[in-house]
Amino acid sequence: MSSATVTTHPTAADAPVAGPAVVVENLRVAFAGREVVHGISFAAERGSCLAIVGESGSGKSVSARSLVGLAGPGAEVRADTLAVGGLDVRGFGERSWRRVRGDRIGFVLQDALVSLDPVRPVGREIAEALRVHGVVPRSGRREKVLELLRDAAVPEPELRAAQRPGELSGGLCQRALIASALAADPDVIVADEPTTALDVTVQAQVLELLADLKRAGRTIVLISHDLSVVAHLADHVLVMAGGRVVEEGPAGQVLGAPREPYTRALLQAVPGAGTRGQRLSPAPQVPLPPSPGRRRSAPGADGSPVLAAHGLVKDFPLPDGGRLRAVDDVGFSLRAGSTLGVVGESGSGKSTTARLALALESADRGSVELHGAAWSGLAEKHRRGRRGAISVVSQDPLSSFDPRWSVEQVLLDAVPGADHPTAAARRARVADLVARVGLDPAVLGRRPLTLSGGQRQRVAIARALAPDPDVVVLDEAVSALDVSVQAQILDLLVDLQQAFGLAYLFISHDLGVISHLSDHVLVMKDGRVVEEGHPEQLFTPPADPYTRRLVASLRRLETRPALERTTP
Repeated sequence: MSSATVTTHPTAADAPVAGPAVVVENLRVAFAGREVVHGISFAAERGSCLAIVGESGSGKSVSARSLVGLAGPGAEVRADTLAVGGLDVRGFGERSWRRVRGDRIGFVLQDALVSLDPVRPVGREIAEALRVHGVVPRSGRREKVLELLRDAAVPEPELRAAQRPGELSGGLCQRALIASALAADPDVIVADEPTTALDVTVQAQVLELLADLKRAGRTIVLISHDLSVVAHLADHVLVMAGGRVVEEGPAGQVLGAPREPYTRALLQAVPGAGTRGQRLSPAPQVPLPPSPGRRRSAPGADGSPVLAAHGLVKDFPLPDGGRLRAVDDVGFSLRAGSTLGVVGESGSGKSTTARLALALESADRGSVELHGAAWSGLAEKHRRGRRGAISVVSQDPLSSFDPRWSVEQVLLDAVPGADHPTAAARRARVADLVARVGLDPAVLGRRPLTLSGGQRQRVAIARALAPDPDVVVLDEAVSALDVSVQAQILDLLVDLQQAFGLAYLFISHDLGVISHLSDHVLVMKDGRVVEEGHPEQLFTPPADPYTRRLVASLRRLETRPALERTTP
């Protein structure tokens, strides 16, 4: 580890000195006396990208957050050297952190919907960052806000600046958060899963933005479970497990010729067109047993669809009095034991299509049928008894949980009493669900807000499985998971489908996941289906120009080594 000169007890006016932009030596982080990061060291040169990868709980995010003074409540952070931008940040209090955070050090969180103020328009939030750090005078703030939104690939920045986070898609929220982090033009950007919620084309734009910042001399510390993102942007890679660095080196070496079995397992877990029909995780998944008394549809028993949509149309009002057609003449047929993938950019209408299928939105025209009987257009009292047949895993699990409830209460509430009539039976079902989605039973007593993004998503998947449904609608259900846990969940979904004939309506911006899991794919743009077919036919090569653009935007793990795979 090279040494670096640092400034002790700085103020925001102190000028950074020469040397690496980030230097960490023997970093240790503990909570309530329990150490979770065990003496790691790394450095990031100016104008470079250092990526830290690993599974949930590996210590990667808490290590990165230590660089911005946000390791967490009660965190005990110790290091022989902890220098950012030439500043020694050891012993910083919150007042000192506020002076440099956003100005010297930008921070992009994983969960934009939690990070952004829900009652404030995003343009005002970005303008506040400009005001606090004195970047531009008041008269120039609006134009600067619009410029930052454009740089972060936000379409229609004038309209989006006036909207609150709840009025934006997950991808647009994430891009607004990136714009806010860049407001003061910081020297170092710590990005914790910055592209998690983005579709492939916008992800490509954001990665190009980060690459431009790197070329301009900015230093990026990237936390990501997406190894294709890491391969595109990183110069140096740290692989963490159990709070320790297990492998590090130049990106090409770590991703192309990994030395450690752990790193090789991470790379093998990446889904794609070539992994269809193969297991992604090393251990076989055991499917959940069907609930007693619940009648199952045998896969392909009579060839009739379990879920069908015909000519769906949905409009939404705009602030200027106009109408936005979010879904335009969309239809599909989903049979037991099959997966229908829906892919498209943010705003393409794919999530609205899912809500129409769930009868959480009413279609302006068209209809949805569940098991051949009317589903949309009914009064909710006539649907209530059939709700257990179709469940959902949403893109943002945190907003769908009661924040006052523990995880156990969330899951108990989803277990149908008719199938599990005693408290003991319901708790046994909850324990089984938790085990199947790879969660530690200790999370049952915790509230969702205290969980990682990946843990929350796994709780959401467990809750969706609780009523033993026939159809599961999965809206970006694996987007928040690290690659190894994503592999386990995808394998679990395949196991469940093969055993019980489950039908999946699977919405994702990740073409690798869609190619791996789907039997049939719909490509949506501006509310319409522009192309559909089997994934192998659809993506090699696509017929529609829009699909070709999606595929061209996909960042493939080109340095991925040839690894042996096992079939189920």
